[in-house]
Amino acid sequence: MKYFISILSCWLVLGANAQKALTKLEPIPTADTALFRKVQEATFQYFWNGAEPNSGLARERVHLDNVYPQNDQNVVTSGGGGFGVMAILVGIERGFITRAEGVKRLETILHFLETADRFHGVWPHWWDGTTGKVKPFSRYDDGGDLVETSFMLQGLLCVRQYFKNGNKQEKSLAARADQLWREVDFNFYRNEQNVLYWHWSPNYAWKMNFPVKGYNECLIMYILAASSPTNPVPKEVYHEGWAMNGKIKETKTSYSLSLDLKHQGNPPNGGPLFWAHYSYLGLDPRGLKDQYANYWNETVNQAKINYSWCVENSGKFKGYGPNNWGLTSSYSVKGYAGHAPSKERDLGVISPTAALSSFPYTPKESMAAMKYWYNELGSQLWGKYGFYDAFSIHHNWFQPRYLAIDQGPIVVMMENYRSGFIWKLFMSSPDVQAGLKKLGFSSPYLK
Repeated sequence: MKYFISILSCWLVLGANAQKALTKLEPIPTADTALFRKVQEATFQYFWNGAEPNSGLARERVHLDNVYPQNDQNVVTSGGGGFGVMAILVGIERGFITRAEGVKRLETILHFLETADRFHGVWPHWWDGTTGKVKPFSRYDDGGDLVETSFMLQGLLCVRQYFKNGNKQEKSLAARADQLWREVDFNFYRNEQNVLYWHWSPNYAWKMNFPVKGYNECLIMYILAASSPTNPVPKEVYHEGWAMNGKIKETKTSYSLSLDLKHQGNPPNGGPLFWAHYSYLGLDPRGLKDQYANYWNETVNQAKINYSWCVENSGKFKGYGPNNWGLTSSYSVKGYAGHAPSKERDLGVISPTAALSSFPYTPKESMAAMKYWYNELGSQLWGKYGFYDAFSIHHNWFQPRYLAIDQGPIVVMMENYRSGFIWKLFMSSPDVQAGLKKLGFSSPYLK
């Protein structure tokens, strides 16, 4: 009953017309619901039992083989942690944990976010979870990371919307999440230009020199920057910076499917598949459009192209096929790699997060992969927190390791496919709705 009331309250926000306009997602076949839940719950445990205890946040990585070459088992991540915040809300709704347990953990997380290192309201990519001090991501990346912070804010806005009408303790939680959102100075990260910069360092200032332009995983950052109630950027920052004065619009066709945005680096068949996930954990792409793209078409087509590339298997990798697909950034046979559907970037390595996080876009194809991995590969690929981060039948490589940034989208996007829960929460935010309108978006959620 609790779950029904919560979902119903979100639907009432939409109104009857919005319900009709949203793309209806296919229901999970009854025979597959038990496995679906098992995979979702096991992956959720990464953020629950696997969390770093002092901060309550997701560890950047968990290696079941206990091999940590950089001694970084206590490093926590702002972006992956933000995905974990959304996963905790899913855990409450699905009954993986109680509401009281979720509130207690989120209080721990918010205390850490309030007291850990921040830079003009912006969190770093990594912290030491035991101290809250920044852990440099690279030599000059030892300050604020606006992209990873935006992934966290996506989660905090969902927390605010979920608990704002709760009991006294829950309302306090919602207010604290709202305060953290209000303290982010998006305008500072413009570096006095009409574009947003990814990084700023108290020691090296703008030395990273990374203005974010063109399509990748960062759309959510620009939407949040326009939506801020305290430090909003003008619409020109989106149109001149991210959209490059219209140059972001560039159509390419693969497998008779079009991608209408200029994917960074000009990949022939779209970038790594996480570009269709990270911004859209909260931002519902169904019916979302602006002058540059139809974002449902863009995300669905990117996933279908990724699937088609693996099925075609021009690289002749052993094991590829309709039930074993999905290329995205993840661990790889040698370190870490940005796997994508191209001759250069397909290394014969499959990343389960690619197909599982695409459930809203490719439900049948994602289900086929999930069933094959669980039923046929079994313990080679399945561990304490669900499927391992990446594997290769071709290279006979199965490594019992996980990454937060890949685990989180699985939990959230599987739930969005099943119920639209996180989409409805995030899109119910008045701030977000105002920001979308300001930038010229249309969506069934906008009156």
